[in-house]
Amino acid sequence: MPDPTPVIDDLREEGEELDRLVAGLGPAQWALLTPAAGWTVAHQIAHLAWTDHCALLAVTDADGFRKRVERALAAPHTFVDEGAEEYARSAPADLLARWREGRAALEKALREAPAGARFPWYGPPMSAASMATARLMETWAHGQDVADTIGVMRPPGDRLRHVAWLGVRTRDFAYGVHGLTPPTGPFRVELDGPGGELWAYGPEDAPQRVTGPALDFCLLVTRRAHRADLALTADGPDADCWLDVAQAFAGPPGGGREPKGDTAR
Repeated sequence: MPDPTPVIDDLREEGEELDRLVAGLGPAQWALLTPAAGWTVAHQIAHLAWTDHCALLAVTDADGFRKRVERALAAPHTFVDEGAEEYARSAPADLLARWREGRAALEKALREAPAGARFPWYGPPMSAASMATARLMETWAHGQDVADTIGVMRPPGDRLRHVAWLGVRTRDFAYGVHGLTPPTGPFRVELDGPGGELWAYGPEDAPQRVTGPALDFCLLVTRRAHRADLALTADGPDADCWLDVAQAFAGPPGGGREPKGDTAR
């Protein structure tokens, strides 16, 4: 059973990094439109605050969370936007305070969760480590939208390893959410980490392979960049299909990003 402490620590650091990015923004910057259609910087932080609250419910009040799932099932294509819109109506200072309080409460709940406990979610039930990984992935992805909007370059770091791992683990889910049957065999994924190290997943002799920069893979599985703009290579038809549908987050895939350039696959 993996110790959730390291990923919870990294989740806290990911949130703090994004917090520093938005804490000094003025009202006009909070209102800037981000690459997510119709979402401002405020919507991005509001979504994180809203989803952190959902995660806190899942960890501390399973029945309360299940009621949220019922509402989500009643409006599967709008409930995420509605949650972000509700929280984004707050003044930036109030929204920031709400996000900070929610992050702290969720961190505390995850650290105090009983060993081996599993919590309900919009996909399969999650352990404390998996929940923290999912929250880190979302924080990084929405932080990327904010950074792109205000013109800040964020150097990739070792915390991306969690996002990459989740992207690999959600392979079959990504096929399923697109109405496709997952392949039966494992893939080999080899990613060049930010420090030059190799991040490898799956058997070395797997005939289906994906290779490329870890940052590009993380941008792909969070649907923050179009495949055509990334230096990822697929060997094998199933791996090639996966790069078109890869998705590390729960819920419908949405439209994704349009290609920015003429980069060949």
